[in-house]
Amino acid sequence: MSNKLRFSANINTFNACADRYVLSGYGQRLSTDELIQAATRVPGLTGVELVGLWHVNDDNLEQINRRVRGAGLEITCVTPDIWASARWGRGSFASADSQVRRDAIEQVKKSMEWARQLKCDIIDLWFGQDGYDYPLQADYPAAWDRIVEGTLECAEYLPEVKLVIEYKPKEPRTHCFVGTVGKTLMLLQQVNKPNVGAMIDVGHTLMAYEDAAESAALLQHFGNKLFYMHFNDNWRLWDDDMTVGSVHTVEMLELLYWLDRVGYDGWYALDIFPYREEGVGAATESIRWIEGLHGLLDRIGRARIDEVVARGDALATSALLREALLS
Repeated sequence: MSNKLRFSANINTFNACADRYVLSGYGQRLSTDELIQAATRVPGLTGVELVGLWHVNDDNLEQINRRVRGAGLEITCVTPDIWASARWGRGSFASADSQVRRDAIEQVKKSMEWARQLKCDIIDLWFGQDGYDYPLQADYPAAWDRIVEGTLECAEYLPEVKLVIEYKPKEPRTHCFVGTVGKTLMLLQQVNKPNVGAMIDVGHTLMAYEDAAESAALLQHFGNKLFYMHFNDNWRLWDDDMTVGSVHTVEMLELLYWLDRVGYDGWYALDIFPYREEGVGAATESIRWIEGLHGLLDRIGRARIDEVVARGDALATSALLREALLS
């Protein structure tokens, strides 16, 4: 199992997590070097994700590359920061302000350059601030056109770097424009570039009342567009970013089955925020859940699961799961 699945983690997993009540976070804030070292203490973890300007910039690029590689890790994704600053508060790619749009696009291009120099081919394009909060606040077609145009420009800038669209129904806006797998597929169709695909964040699919397994299958079915995965869990009401398998265990089992079935061979990346838990332990537990559920698929037998899925018999499925989990 561990030879087949490649595990990565958002490096912020190991830092003190803040919420709107405890702005300082629930633990000690760590430097980037300390975060890298924390990642090395997670068994099975071989990659880390970085955020542009938070962890990597023009001045420290070579230093970060040496330290990550020296720790025996790969850089699996760079996320441009087009959401964590007040200047993006009314949108980034979809902003009505042409200068803000230009700044956002340039920030993504800069992160693409950093990723290429870090031998990383994945950029996480998350339009968290591109949305609206109130009725009659947004020009929906205009906003959509701007997102398409900006994404297309970035895709053509460095075709060897992949842009993965991370969709999410809400937060920080009450409505995000790119909020579901369906909207993501429409965006991919309009952009129509081989280096533009999608990421599934399990928690975001739960918020959108999607089944992550179905979303993964659809992204692969319509053009092999599932480029990256973020694993976590929540209660569907909010993006809690809890440890993997802690709430939706059966759905996680189904997701792993379908990732194998559709031939996904990318990173199994953790995007968890252990507010009150210790980060290394939370990441370790998440990886153990993924490995354990993947092993359960082996013990059940893929052919047996294929048969049950083909029959569409809910009681046969129930019996299979009950026997696998309780026997």
